[in-house]
Amino acid sequence: MMRGTILVAGSINMDIVNGVQAFPAPGETITGLGTAYHPGGKGANQAVAAARSGCPVVMLGAVGTDLFGKSLLASLSEEGIKTEEVIIKAGSSGMAFITVNSSGENTIVLSPGSNGLLVEQDIPEDRLNQAGMLLLQNEIPWPTNLYLMEQAGKRGIPVLYNAAPAHKLTAVVLPLIDTLIMNETEAESVTGEPVANVNEASHAASLLVSQGVRHVVITLGNKGCFYMDDEGIAVHQPAFEVEALDTTAAGDTFIGAYASALHKAKNRLSALLYASAASAIAVTRRGAQSSVPDEQEIELFLLQRINGQGGMSV
Repeated sequence: MMRGTILVAGSINMDIVNGVQAFPAPGETITGLGTAYHPGGKGANQAVAAARSGCPVVMLGAVGTDLFGKSLLASLSEEGIKTEEVIIKAGSSGMAFITVNSSGENTIVLSPGSNGLLVEQDIPEDRLNQAGMLLLQNEIPWPTNLYLMEQAGKRGIPVLYNAAPAHKLTAVVLPLIDTLIMNETEAESVTGEPVANVNEASHAASLLVSQGVRHVVITLGNKGCFYMDDEGIAVHQPAFEVEALDTTAAGDTFIGAYASALHKAKNRLSALLYASAASAIAVTRRGAQSSVPDEQEIELFLLQRINGQGGMSV
């Protein structure tokens, strides 16, 4: 049974995507393979992923007064995401300049724009009171995230926090987080420990759990993901084998799908499997939000794959 909505507070960007055969070396000029414009931003991507998996979602963020702002709001509304709490700030919307090579790997340069102007005064208390889960990332100002975490804690609302882009978290912050989700690079930045394989992910997760985080998920690319909680459960979920076309928003798809599965009261292990399937589908498609699968696609994928690959090891 779902309780309230998933409140996603985070970035809303226009992604400007350039395809290349190979990334340029420093100082090198190359000819691209084409440019495309896609709605993006970690917050918006995760909101779309959660909504497509069948959960009611409210977006809290900011767009600019430029032409991108209106189209970004329209794209969220088309997904059934409530946008009444999105603030319009004077100036430009957030933008991400993404370069994707022929192997599907990407580099990203963020221009925060209006995302960097979202402050705690923009957050309506009544919307917090209606939330069943709070989903956060690091593409809005940290003081705003911290305020939201503290307010969620006072209301007993679980915080699912994606520490991306990563920065160090203090001992005071960690107990405010119900679920901390990171990739290998982010986990290394947060813990100061190398995270390149399952064993190292287990060590990093144990450090975070010992400091007060209740659930830790570390995504490991084609090595799957690792989960640990404060009750001693540790699980490695292998990745599903697919041919990757574009990894843009694969992590956001995983997180939104995982949040949706939890919100619908699936157990953590089922949620890991569901999210892994969602991200596997996403990497076979181009773009950010355009690559996010819906609930029916994910369930069909699982039916087709569950008896073949992608099992769990504990």
